[in-house]
Amino acid sequence: MPYQEATLIGDEHTPEALVINLAGVDCFTFIDYVEAMRRSESFSAFRENLRKVRYRGGVVGYTQRNHFFTDWIAANAGFIDDVTGQIGAGKLKKVTKKLNAADSGGQLLPGIDVRKRELYYIPVSVIDTGVLARLRTGDYLGIYAVQEDLDVSHVGIVIQKSSGTVFRHASSQKRHRRVVDEDLAGYLVRKPGIIVLRPRAIGQR
Repeated sequence: MPYQEATLIGDEHTPEALVINLAGVDCFTFIDYVEAMRRSESFSAFRENLRKVRYRGGVVGYTQRNHFFTDWIAANAGFIDDVTGQIGAGKLKKVTKKLNAADSGGQLLPGIDVRKRELYYIPVSVIDTGVLARLRTGDYLGIYAVQEDLDVSHVGIVIQKSSGTVFRHASSQKRHRRVVDEDLAGYLVRKPGIIVLRPRAIGQR
């Protein structure tokens, strides 16, 4: 699947529309679509579930959109668990951030409130074979962002293979520009850390 950014419609001045574009995805719309598909058995169900995954309360609106990875923890609490602590096994770091707060005192995303949020992440320096083994296929993995105004800089999906742990993500790098599988340990070199969300089994709420 090709990489394509800015496919969603809606901002402070433009009415939001529920976009379904499977011809091109960025890292976040990729996991939006995967999670909605996971919950669905038909296209009509997929459309409905995408609305619930992408927007708080399923209300299509720019201010209701889940703009940050950790928005999923609250907005999709019935379907998603934050398992960072379980995966990190006591090796976590805790930070408090003001998501969407620009250095100028304004907002990175105009029209979206600043969100003060406590985050836990697993530093890359402590990620060993034990940590990798506790990840499951289908886990959503966010690359922790050092910036004060962001929770993660990139997201993707964990795939456990016989050859090792793989990171499946929509890559914007020129050599890829598509959804790719990369060795997770290798990908994490020089990254600051990870946050891990786990989807619940269908029917488990």
